[in-house]
Amino acid sequence: MLSHYRVNFVRASYLLAMQTSSTGSVSRRTQSTSSTQKTYDFIIVGAGIVGLATAYKLHLQFPDATLLVLEKEQRVAAHQTSKNSGVIHSGIYYKPGSYKARNCRDGRHQLVQFCQEHEVPMEVCGKVIVATKEEELDRLDKIYDRGIQNEIEGIKMIDVQELAAIEPHVAGVKAIHVPCAGIVDYVGMCERMMDAITRDGRGTIEFGARVHKIKESSDEVLVSAGNDQYKGRYLINCAGLYCDHVAKSAGIASPVKIVPFKGEYYELKPEAEYLVNHLIYPLPNPEFPFLGVHFTRMALGGIECGPNAVFVFKREGYNKFAFDLKESMESLTFPGFWKMASKHWRMGLDEYKRSFSKEAFVKGLQTLIPEVRSHHLKDSPAGVRAMALQPDGEILDDFYFEQADRQIHVLNAPSPAATACLSLGDELVRKCQTEFNL
Repeated sequence: MLSHYRVNFVRASYLLAMQTSSTGSVSRRTQSTSSTQKTYDFIIVGAGIVGLATAYKLHLQFPDATLLVLEKEQRVAAHQTSKNSGVIHSGIYYKPGSYKARNCRDGRHQLVQFCQEHEVPMEVCGKVIVATKEEELDRLDKIYDRGIQNEIEGIKMIDVQELAAIEPHVAGVKAIHVPCAGIVDYVGMCERMMDAITRDGRGTIEFGARVHKIKESSDEVLVSAGNDQYKGRYLINCAGLYCDHVAKSAGIASPVKIVPFKGEYYELKPEAEYLVNHLIYPLPNPEFPFLGVHFTRMALGGIECGPNAVFVFKREGYNKFAFDLKESMESLTFPGFWKMASKHWRMGLDEYKRSFSKEAFVKGLQTLIPEVRSHHLKDSPAGVRAMALQPDGEILDDFYFEQADRQIHVLNAPSPAATACLSLGDELVRKCQTEFNL
């Protein structure tokens, strides 16, 4: 799910305190550090929520091990994580038995417990998935059945009267109430994991460290980042939007290509926030890997509306006309992109229409809440999702990993990766134990 996030004064103060802590374990790379002179047990590429959750779980499993997290930006959670709407997903949508289904449910429970213990803003507020017309009822039943198979606790099929009691401004003929869904401050969660990783001096986070070359030998992995080199016994790539680039720099010949899709949002003005109580979702289109425009209450306040989903010509291109020639050509010369586009071009045109027409965007929102008007909305920054495509044009729908002798590369971590992050961390710890004989 794509969105933006607000960085408030409290968060900035917390980061400043971490940067100036006496342990020296959080580095801004303004000068050479001792990090380049030692060999770490584990090097993790990427300080988004999956990378930090992996480092956190490795730290718990191997408390005496040394950890290094390399992050190209100057803060944690700078891209997909900080531009996430902050929903705690239930796991109702996902194919039973898939990585997504297993890790979302387990990860959700772990996430709630972590946030309670570490005082991260979070609320299990529930959501409704709404059928707005009679012809959608069969699809609603299938989602409900999938939720039962996935053992999503507390879900209930509700009628119009019950829906009105929960969300009085929603127009629907029937809905699924999902009480275990919620909202959370994912950036705050990342900051607490960073604190836990670095507190005892065993973990180090290097900011401003863009990885551009990985070389593996029989007993170590040599990582070039910026002008420095780092040594580690093992490496885990959690680089998000650039995970395929990092894998390629290690010589991994993966068929998977990351193609960026931007999600654009509006936000309800304060006087219109009464229209939404919790989380309101439409029925997802089974042919398209996005959940459709919806209404999302946020953990730190405010209500977002959206998103659309449009191909973007730059992986970190958050502005409407963002463009990078090299990255554009990389996507446009990939055969899988055109095969995917030929299949979904009509829907793609509709998404672009919502991108350039506020009236079209509002019309989509009115399907769920007819009272919404254009003057109720204000602009809200966008986010970009890393969508993994295969050469045949099929969208890789589940979590996906590739291994080398001393490396594990996370090459697809789509939604609900944020919700599932701690369970994904467990999964990667198990992979380390199995693949590296630890």
